[in-house]
Amino acid sequence: MRLSSLADYAVVLLAATARRGGDARITATALAEETGLPLPTVQKLVSRLSAAGLIETGRGTGGGFRLARVADAISLADIIEAIEGPIALTTCVDTTRHDCAVEAACAIRPHASTVNGVVRGALAGVSLATLANTGARPQEVL
Repeated sequence: MRLSSLADYAVVLLAATARRGGDARITATALAEETGLPLPTVQKLVSRLSAAGLIETGRGTGGGFRLARVADAISLADIIEAIEGPIALTTCVDTTRHDCAVEAACAIRPHASTVNGVVRGALAGVSLATLANTGARPQEVL
C-alpha cells in the first residue's frame, strides 16, 4: 500500500499548519513557501481538506485557513480519506462491487473487512499532533 503524492502532501501541509497552533491562520502562499510545495498543489489540497471539514477557510483581512479542530482530534486516517476517499485495501471491502474473477471461491473475502478495519484503525490511532511533533506522545498501536 502506498499513499498518493497528494495524500502525502496533505499530511505535510496539515502538520505545518498544526505547528502554528490554535487559531493561527496561514495563507496558501505562506504555507507553500514554508513547506516547499507548489502553490497550485497547496490550493488544491486546501480545497479538498476544507470540503472534508479538516480546515476552515476565511477570505479578506485576516483570511487564510486554520485547522477546523485541534490537532489531537484529526487522525492520519481522516487526512488520507479526505484526499483518497474511504480506505479500502481491496475491492472485497466494497460489498456492492463484484468485479473479482475469483470472488465465488475466495476464502479471503470474508476476512477482508477485518483486515481493512485493522489497517484503518492503525491509521486512525495516529494523530496530527503526533505527526506535527507538537508535544503529543505517540499512541500505541496494537
